[in-house]
Amino acid sequence: MLKSDLLQLIANGENSGVEFKRDDLRPEQLAKEIVALANLKGGSVLLGVEDDGSITGIQRADLEHWVMDTVFGRYVHPMILPYFEVVSLDDGKRVGVVTLTEGTAKPYTVRHNDREEVYIRVGSTSRRATREQLARLFESGGMLHAELLPVSGTALADLDPTRLEDYLLRVVGDPAAPPDDNALHRRLIGLGFMVARDDGAPVCSIAGLVLFGRSPRRKMRYAGVRWMSFGGADMTYQAQDDGVVDGPLVAQWTGDHSQPPADPGLIERLADRMRPFISVRSDVLHDELRREFGMRFAAEAVREALVNALVHRDWTRPLEVEIVNYSDRLEITSPGALQNSMTIEKMLAGQRSARNPVVMEVMRDYGYVEQRGMGVRRKIVPLTRDFTGQDAMFQATDDFVRVTLPAAPSPR
Repeated sequence: MLKSDLLQLIANGENSGVEFKRDDLRPEQLAKEIVALANLKGGSVLLGVEDDGSITGIQRADLEHWVMDTVFGRYVHPMILPYFEVVSLDDGKRVGVVTLTEGTAKPYTVRHNDREEVYIRVGSTSRRATREQLARLFESGGMLHAELLPVSGTALADLDPTRLEDYLLRVVGDPAAPPDDNALHRRLIGLGFMVARDDGAPVCSIAGLVLFGRSPRRKMRYAGVRWMSFGGADMTYQAQDDGVVDGPLVAQWTGDHSQPPADPGLIERLADRMRPFISVRSDVLHDELRREFGMRFAAEAVREALVNALVHRDWTRPLEVEIVNYSDRLEITSPGALQNSMTIEKMLAGQRSARNPVVMEVMRDYGYVEQRGMGVRRKIVPLTRDFTGQDAMFQATDDFVRVTLPAAPSPR
């Protein structure tokens, strides 16, 4: 780091990614700041800088050894490989800079006095993680798949038997359906669709309920999709349509899967609800002097974005997937941050990281999910550009991931 870069960092003050500390603090205190940064987006700890930004400089003779071997080696878990450097200033003072990237093995903990404590960064302070924040850290680090959590108050009767039979016999290839409820319970527990209990009958997992549930929102209120449509470019206009679409992700087939389903799933129900608002009547007369309807968005790009929002959503967030249609764009918002250190850039490059592998695989079995798992790169981006002449936009925060599809200048 250049001296000028360090001085600019100090001048900007502490924030979510920068912490000032004297170097005479206890090792567990420094470990706390490091863990909090690693559990967020990474950042830098400047040693030899007071809270007010004044520079006192390094006092420890063995600072690098203390930081790397004592703090990182004994107090921070799991292992993080930071970058340590010392920057010398014109007045002879020196500042130690510990830089680390966002961790991929969250949650990171401070080990001290036979305890492990998890800290997160909130603004310019480091705090103990709440229970909900812990769940999100475990989920983002791949140590918890929230889709496998039990849904209280559910039972086998909450799942659609026809859809389950179709999956077991036609898709998975079981030779016969389970002969009784006990056998079916065992089969569904093995697939991750139900969860065993010591004190009663099994209950549905989140995955089982959203994939095959009769009406998932009855038992889990943030299942389904919130859909809205506005005639203008913002929500100040009166809504043309506003409601919640519920249903299992998987459609129901009773015959050949190449034929339309006997009962649509959530994707199909949502598409039917959206169609009148994302298509317009064409000015061109076709055969039999009928006017056809043209689309404002590339249909396959819309479908891919919808599926991604539902398949990859964060089930630790008690919010619905939200889809809003405006006069110039379609916004599709999925609750939760990108999983496991994924970024927009990595996603566009084609990297894959499934947050909900059970849901993902079942949706791939039915052809809802692109087999290579690169629908953003192979469908959303090129199809939107070809159809509208504009680029799809992607936004990722700690709370949501949003895809914005621009409308075509004239329907096609």
